[in-house]
Amino acid sequence: PSSCFVDRTEVIRSCVNPTYSKVFTLDFYFEEVQRLRFELYDINSSHNGLKEADFLGSVECTLGQIISQRKLSKALLRPGGTVGKAIITITAEELTGNDDYVELSFSARKLDDKDFFSKSDPFLEIYRLNDDATLQLVYRTETVMNNLNPVWKTFKVSLNSLCSGDHERKLQCTVWDWDSNGKHDYIGEFEATFKEMRGAIDGRQVQWPCINPKYKVKKKNYKNSGIVILNQCKIIKMHSFLDYIMGGCQIQFTVAIDFTASNGDPRNSCSLHYIHPYQPNEYLKALVAVGEICQDYDSDKMFPAFGFGAQIPPDYKVSHDFAVNFNEENPECAGIQGVVEAYQACLPKLQLYGPTNIAPIIQKVAKTASQEVHTKEAMQYFILLILTDGVITDMADTREAIVQASHLPMSIIIVGVGNADFSDMQMLDGDDGILRSPKGEPVLRDIVQFVPFRNFKHASPAALAKSVLAEVPNQVVDYYNSKGIKPKVSSEYQSSRPFGP
Repeated sequence: PSSCFVDRTEVIRSCVNPTYSKVFTLDFYFEEVQRLRFELYDINSSHNGLKEADFLGSVECTLGQIISQRKLSKALLRPGGTVGKAIITITAEELTGNDDYVELSFSARKLDDKDFFSKSDPFLEIYRLNDDATLQLVYRTETVMNNLNPVWKTFKVSLNSLCSGDHERKLQCTVWDWDSNGKHDYIGEFEATFKEMRGAIDGRQVQWPCINPKYKVKKKNYKNSGIVILNQCKIIKMHSFLDYIMGGCQIQFTVAIDFTASNGDPRNSCSLHYIHPYQPNEYLKALVAVGEICQDYDSDKMFPAFGFGAQIPPDYKVSHDFAVNFNEENPECAGIQGVVEAYQACLPKLQLYGPTNIAPIIQKVAKTASQEVHTKEAMQYFILLILTDGVITDMADTREAIVQASHLPMSIIIVGVGNADFSDMQMLDGDDGILRSPKGEPVLRDIVQFVPFRNFKHASPAALAKSVLAEVPNQVVDYYNSKGIKPKVSSEYQSSRPFGP
């Protein structure tokens, strides 16, 4: 694979335990395996160039591994591939994370009266001053009719849109008297910053005189056209996916494989389950592509693997949630490779059958996920990968199971293998309309991603993984935010940086 040079640290002279101050800034994508290589050199005293430098060794890892462990220590591989005594330690922290919201409550008093027969109908507009000196409207309050001392409704706005995360950025605030013909009368304006607004965090009021510059010039003893008051400023912390992962949240990856008869006899080379000596089948390709990414976020690297739609030994009853390793007590396989081996080993022992029911397997994972709910902590989030060759038979039960699962810390990825007509499956993926249970209950959040493998036939498996996993970080954040659950160890790892990128 091609690689590109990112950056290098400063040189630390005559030191065998160097700590580098250089920070490497990388874009993180959960849905990709981002392989990194760190190379260590000993620079010759007279030259700073790498040509004369001695190569001491290197370390390879993925960005996901560094992030999920927050701090990764690994032995350097010396030239020639032997493990040296030297240890390199890499620490990660998130740079953006500016998704916080603020709640603001404004009121005003003694505004100028602009109407003949009644009092002014004031509303307030807040503009952000951009770097290119243009103004961007951030928020416009509702109009309070016939009132010179209006109290506007509390509103919520992201710190990004309010001030682009810059607490000192100028905000231009203007008060208008609303007119039904759209020609609103100008009452006055004031300039503020979010830093000033933060003064209202502890319930103290922050006030600004509202000034009409024309009156200021014309009228001798002009004071102001009213006072605008911020009664409350509340910062609502929005946590990012990385906050949860670096706070110790584990991604628990489970796979479920379709063993129904429509796959074809595994001994036949046309079968979707045929084990080719050199060429992994679509089930294996999809499993490895998605599993390879999830495994970095799971510390024990043990993955439960289930099958459905087959008659299983010893008595060959049909099962829709059997352990692929035939160990019902412990269906976990060691690593993605362990899942691959268990899958290959179980094929000759099964009788492929039917129908294609996936509700039982969703309920099985949901049962484990529901035990997690009681902890009220962001410890484990479950991803269930279902690989199936056909349209499911138990659509009503599956819809019910998905609606129930949408209340739990889990996401479901369904990959359609083979050439069946998957149009019914698209309905489970709530992207085009809200999925409902047969009783009409809507999903709480969209937790299903469906893709047909054939869409990626000519692309790399990485493209498949990217497509199905891209939504996971938002699903994780949505779940924990909706439950008001904060990341675990955040205080210990809270970065020392102030707000802002």
